[in-house]
Amino acid sequence: PRVKRFFAILAAATLLSDLLFMIKGFSLFSTLLPLAAALAISALIERYLFAIYAKEAKSKLAKIDPIIIAITASYGKTSIKNFLSQILQARYRVYHTPRSVNTLAGIMKDINENLPQDTQIYIVEAGARERGDILQITRFVEPHYVVVGKVGEQHIEYFKSIENIILTKLEILHSPRLRKAFIWDGIETRGDPKFVKFGSNIEDVHADLDGVTWKIVTSEGSVACHAPVLGAFNALNITAAALVARELGMEWDAICKRVAGLRGVEHRLQKIEAGGKIIIDDSFNGNLEGMLASYDLVAGYPGRKVVVTPGIVESTPEANEKLAKKIDEVFDLVFITGKINKDILERTIKKPKIVVEDKSQLQELLAKHTKSGDLILFSNDAPSFM
Repeated sequence: PRVKRFFAILAAATLLSDLLFMIKGFSLFSTLLPLAAALAISALIERYLFAIYAKEAKSKLAKIDPIIIAITASYGKTSIKNFLSQILQARYRVYHTPRSVNTLAGIMKDINENLPQDTQIYIVEAGARERGDILQITRFVEPHYVVVGKVGEQHIEYFKSIENIILTKLEILHSPRLRKAFIWDGIETRGDPKFVKFGSNIEDVHADLDGVTWKIVTSEGSVACHAPVLGAFNALNITAAALVARELGMEWDAICKRVAGLRGVEHRLQKIEAGGKIIIDDSFNGNLEGMLASYDLVAGYPGRKVVVTPGIVESTPEANEKLAKKIDEVFDLVFITGKINKDILERTIKKPKIVVEDKSQLQELLAKHTKSGDLILFSNDAPSFM
């Protein structure tokens, strides 16, 4: 609709400009003047519509008045959101932002169109591409509880430094209604009774292709958990969700029971068996630590291991080189997709590799070069133009 409005305004401005020029008897017609007018008018209209949309969303949120939980992290925030929602559904009517919706505009649209009137707990994922993005979301939804998950170099090209990333994530603490904040203990914060750290309270993590098992150390004792989701790093994500659930009144027995029945997030270490092959879809995992953890997870598989990856899309050359060295250790065959990290991966990986120039050919190439008994890991993804 925004594009349609812009071109309608541009067409009207062009016709009006040409008409005025003809009346004045000019033989030349302007292209820049209608374009400038269309841009200016469109900006004013979109700002007006955005304000109306925001007012509607704020009014609906105030009327429903749910407990609001906001979640941010460099990576893992979508997983934490989904895990927390699944755990809390045993006791509350829960709604969470869908898929990877995590911008202010996306959140407002979701509230206006989808937030159920009977929602008791609303879980919001907060993402950012620049300083102030998370602060805008925080001021809009005013969460009662927040989770700040693991922070790393994801989106480093936008923020330029880890310090800027951390400061942006911590904008989520500026809610006037904040009751409790659950913060990954790799982030230094001042002492505050509202802050609960997590990460170092996780012990005895064991992950394999059947799931992950670990212990959460709490002031109430040690809690043993098992979840049928892949990846040792999910112990951290589920622990964050479990701590929030405990704060909201659920008992540890009930939490662990829900954890034991968790469903993995689609495209994040999703296990599929087809044609005698084990396929691990981890195409939404785009950070170094998570990708390395997935490689450790499949390293013990006794059959041939195949990886399909473009490398890390939004990170440094050093991170991609480290990733490539790990790929060379673990996998027997490598499919390199995308051009963005092609040179680094080709140069560093010594194992047999196939460069996929056209992703539409990937299915055919996999059918040709893999066989029954292989494990195929789809590690990250990138648009075809990259």
